[in-house]
Amino acid sequence: MSRQGAVLSGRITSELKELSLLAERINTGWEKYKKNHDDYYLDSVALNLHGFYSAIERIFERIALIIDDTMPFGANWHQELLDQMTIEVPGIRPAVISSVVKDQLEEYRGFRHIVRNVYAYHFNPEKIENLVAGLTSLFSKIDAELKSFAVFLRNVD
Repeated sequence: MSRQGAVLSGRITSELKELSLLAERINTGWEKYKKNHDDYYLDSVALNLHGFYSAIERIFERIALIIDDTMPFGANWHQELLDQMTIEVPGIRPAVISSVVKDQLEEYRGFRHIVRNVYAYHFNPEKIENLVAGLTSLFSKIDAELKSFAVFLRNVD
């Protein structure tokens, strides 16, 4: 096992634990918002959804830099990075995520952009509700796919 692969595998495993905690916070915050319609809970959910996608993107950045040795740049680099993770790189690595997970992540990537560029009081509760509703399923898939990739990294010579 290569040192870089082992370190990256450990980082992925650590980030997945953090993602699990974020998913719990998102679901708890959403339940509290639905119960009392306090916009501060909605803001919290939005911020944690932002953090959820950002954590996944950090994992992808590390893979791009350490394993692929190439990181997208330019105005659409976030989109290109997500695309890059669905591609098998022959002789280097398998695809990191499936196209199904990529398609689901697109919504969270787009929402992350909204959180960064819109005042919180403009958040759309229906949009957030849709993201929260899909979160458990998405996390289950991304968790399995990234754990599988971490195993691949540990088994590379």
